[in-house]
Amino acid sequence: MTVNPAIAKLVPDAQRWRRHLHACPELLYDLDQTSAFVAERLREFGCDEVRTGVGRSGVVGVIKGRKGASGRVIGLRADMDALPIVETTNLPYRSTVPGRMHACGHDGHTAILLGAARYLAATRDFAGSAVVIFQPAEEGGGGAKAMLDDGLMDNFAIEEVYALHNAPKLPVGEISIRKGAAMASADFFVVKLEGKGGHAAFPHNCVDVIVAGAQIVTALQTIVSRNVDPLESGVVSVARFTAGNTDNILPQSAELEGTVRTLSPAVRDLVERRFREIVAGIAAASGVRFTIDYRRNYPVTINPPKQTEFAAGVARDAVGADKVRTDEPPVMGAEDFSFMLEARPGAFVWLGNGDTAGLHHPEYDFNDAALPYGMAYFARIVETALAA
Repeated sequence: MTVNPAIAKLVPDAQRWRRHLHACPELLYDLDQTSAFVAERLREFGCDEVRTGVGRSGVVGVIKGRKGASGRVIGLRADMDALPIVETTNLPYRSTVPGRMHACGHDGHTAILLGAARYLAATRDFAGSAVVIFQPAEEGGGGAKAMLDDGLMDNFAIEEVYALHNAPKLPVGEISIRKGAAMASADFFVVKLEGKGGHAAFPHNCVDVIVAGAQIVTALQTIVSRNVDPLESGVVSVARFTAGNTDNILPQSAELEGTVRTLSPAVRDLVERRFREIVAGIAAASGVRFTIDYRRNYPVTINPPKQTEFAAGVARDAVGADKVRTDEPPVMGAEDFSFMLEARPGAFVWLGNGDTAGLHHPEYDFNDAALPYGMAYFARIVETALAA
């Protein structure tokens, strides 16, 4: 598939931007250098408006089409933050900040949207406005919600919003999209147990939080296996169980920490309800006091049918009909673009990154060969949705 020549000419610059960002990773909302770099590029491109500090450190650019003010506004979103991981790639442009790296490809996403913005600002071959959204804190900080809370959708009159994410193992040049639930919700919990500690040789004088905690860990696994419809999906994982510090003392307290993933709001509600009931029941039976900190984080990422079909059609036009997959299964990872899809209709797609290390791996690197395909997809979303 031959990419639009005007976009292909932008690839060297996009690669340079991407590698610059890769070498200077920043975390969550602390994106002073990254946000400034993005805003400077958008001003250079001639965007009609560039606004910074949206959702604390997000950047938004507005590009008006030359075919008139149709009143329609389409949003395109990229995430900017890196991860607290030590990079082991030894690339020439590897991270210069110890303990931080772009291990999820947000440097590539940002470069793709910058490239699309440059193309759209130069051509303006559409009616209406394109809003390019550079979001902070996708990696656990809920930056999408922060931007929404700052009035992103209403202040810029956005009607629909689209995003992409690179996918290792999906061939470069291919795009995958799924109608309905594409990625899971992500909730997190901490359960604190308080019993009565004492000598391990005299358990009858104690209230054993380890036994209670072990029963809770086991019982939580019955939520998915015995409460969730077998045709639905769910994950309940206890990732940390902390108690005691020696071999002959039963501890006074224990903590369990973990995550819950589901693919529908109804299952999400069910799992939380059963989680609370199980912890309370076992604690009562064991004589253990407890507290539950259950935090709902990212919602299910749901692609609505109309916009999914539209995005799939645009992808076929941008990269070739034989390069677009619409039958990929959902994944149990989470994505805070889900907040934006709750606020406005749109679609989330996967962009092939080739045979690279997996996301969040210390040897991961965004594949620059994917840049033109992502840029072409974003540009065609705007030109197709806002055709005169």
